[in-house]
Amino acid sequence: MNGTIRVGNLFGIPFYIHPSWFLVLGLVTWSYSSGLGAQFPQLSAGLALVLGLMTALMLFASVVAHELGHSFVAIRQGIDVKSITLFIFGGLASLEKESKTPGEAFWVAIAGPLVSLLLCGIVTGVAVTTTASGPLAAILGVLASVNLALALFNLIPGLPLDGGNILKAIVWKITGNPYKGVTFASRVGQIFGWVAILSGVLPLLLFGNFGNFWNLLIGFFLLQNAGNAAQFARVQEKLTGLTAEDAVTQDSPIVSGNLTLREFADERVISGQNWHRFLVTDDDGQLVGAIAVDNLRTIPTALWSETQVKEVMRPITESTTVQSDQPLLEVMQLLEQQKVSVLPVIRENGVLVGILEKAAIIQLLQSRTQPNPA
Repeated sequence: MNGTIRVGNLFGIPFYIHPSWFLVLGLVTWSYSSGLGAQFPQLSAGLALVLGLMTALMLFASVVAHELGHSFVAIRQGIDVKSITLFIFGGLASLEKESKTPGEAFWVAIAGPLVSLLLCGIVTGVAVTTTASGPLAAILGVLASVNLALALFNLIPGLPLDGGNILKAIVWKITGNPYKGVTFASRVGQIFGWVAILSGVLPLLLFGNFGNFWNLLIGFFLLQNAGNAAQFARVQEKLTGLTAEDAVTQDSPIVSGNLTLREFADERVISGQNWHRFLVTDDDGQLVGAIAVDNLRTIPTALWSETQVKEVMRPITESTTVQSDQPLLEVMQLLEQQKVSVLPVIRENGVLVGILEKAAIIQLLQSRTQPNPA
């Protein structure tokens, strides 16, 4: 996963850490240990450092709990959680798919902030009921305030933040169109991104003050991710209603398994077709395997006239095919996940329809984007 380090599983969910997290962990540890040392001079430098590290780890544990809140609600809706990743701006729970209804999407989005608010309440309750004092009281105060800030920050109503996903669910509910919800919440996220950038740039330009530099980074983060969400929503909307069969390549490279290698070479290879791999069907048109042009080299030329394609072909597993009525958006995601550019398309009875290429999906998107001539 793009430079991240897998450190194990959390409740069966793969858990990753981005290398930038270690930098943030060091900075937070140093900051809080320095603060504790200044606030409580009686603490030794070593003890202050240990307490600072413990505080930093508990803060990141709060971020993980926030993401687990999203994850558990998604799992209850039957949505697989592919991973949880800690990175420089916090955490991210990567979900297999979107919720089916705006109501379900709302609860997935709000679960994280609710967990953070709950942690804030619990930590505050512990601090009050135990009459904690000294460094312990300071650490509890930091944990409570950070969880409150984490909840409030994520409730900003713009993607990619939780508040943006809540706004998306609300617009989806009102309009009945999930993509309009994404588009609207993305625009709001971009507005907040520009506001954050300005709040970081203006003090820097006017006063040479770097105090709001973090706002600048957050602003760029919001702008980039909100823009990506809007772009993906537009792609999703254009693919809505289309199936795998709609993007099948015309004159797909298909041959009968009963052909001899000589017939295959004459009709398909020497005739000028540029395909390097062909799908093989039986008498009923069902997909049974594939043969590559290079496979011909494994058989002596003298035997081509008596050797059939089905004797040389390699079988194709069901996991490498897609159903003809499968939504095209799911197929596009499958191509990305399997890191392939071509997949065979079959009907429910196993009859081969043809091949689906990633390039064909892109071409189809472009054709649906172009305005119709007057």
